[in-house]
Amino acid sequence: MPTTQGSAQQGAEPDDAEVARRFAAGDEQALAWAYERWAAQVHGMAVRAFGPGPDAEDVTQQVFISAWTGRAGYSPQQGPLPAWLVGVCRHKIADTWAKRERQRRSTEAAASEARSAPTAAPGSELAAEVADRVLLLGELNRIGQPQRSIIELAFFEDLTHAQIAARTGIPLGTVKSHIRRTLERLRDRLEVDGAALRS
Repeated sequence: MPTTQGSAQQGAEPDDAEVARRFAAGDEQALAWAYERWAAQVHGMAVRAFGPGPDAEDVTQQVFISAWTGRAGYSPQQGPLPAWLVGVCRHKIADTWAKRERQRRSTEAAASEARSAPTAAPGSELAAEVADRVLLLGELNRIGQPQRSIIELAFFEDLTHAQIAARTGIPLGTVKSHIRRTLERLRDRLEVDGAALRS
């Protein structure tokens, strides 16, 4: 297994302990090595929690983004890097379950609100707002990542564009363009579906 000295050679890779040390020191190449070595393990945990699909893929991405942005909280002396990544993954899985539960409650509340307001005229602002809220929550399930997570952070957690960029590690300009394009797409869908629902 190559040593630190050998890792500097073209094409050579350090051992896990050296990857961990360089990861903690902020070496971006170490992040790439960490992903290559342990993404499958992290993804496997996410698949066991959510099944294969967007949620498992999103959690895997979030784990490495969060681990990288929070690497100051990791010390190689405290244990191996993959064990720390497993801990980060457990937190992200719990966060995703909590987010799913919030979305479920929001959808149920919106549907209940729609059912409990029979006096609202079909064309009234209240009926339109409730209908759009139900449709918006439904549309979020059709959006791919990372757009879905960005929209959820913006509208469910009320984060600013800059806060979303810091949370996800996605460049600020990309966050803004994702939000703009996704809102345009949602607006078009809501106009079509909302008109059908209220007709």
